[in-house]
Amino acid sequence: MHISAKADYATRALLELASDPGRPLSCEAIASQEIPFRFLKSVVGELRRAGLVRSQRGCEGGYWLGRPADEIALLDVVRAVDGELITLRGQPLTGLDYPGPAVGLPGVWRRVESDAAAVLGALTLSALLPAGAREQPSAIGAA
Repeated sequence: MHISAKADYATRALLELASDPGRPLSCEAIASQEIPFRFLKSVVGELRRAGLVRSQRGCEGGYWLGRPADEIALLDVVRAVDGELITLRGQPLTGLDYPGPAVGLPGVWRRVESDAAAVLGALTLSALLPAGAREQPSAIGAA
């Protein structure tokens, strides 16, 4: 299985935002997660289009989480930046069908996808934050 750099960078950027949800962060501040700046701009744009971050221009602008960290699952992040969770040769597994001795293999691939989705869907950003950095529920929207 392959975890894309995009998914890793997107998750790290969101965790940076989740660690201090009361104030906006610039891309420069988010890049402290050792994310290449040019790549970060693209990833943040995809997260914004998916509703996982919101942005504001100007002196007091920057990026915030689009919804509370306990409502953003890793599965949401991966799908926002990569689309399908698992593909075979770039194609979704939905219509996959093999003849003969390999007839059972598509079911295995779909089960791997289902199990991975279950793990990623059960983990939220807030669950990944160190205990001292977990956001307070009232912090979202206070800005």
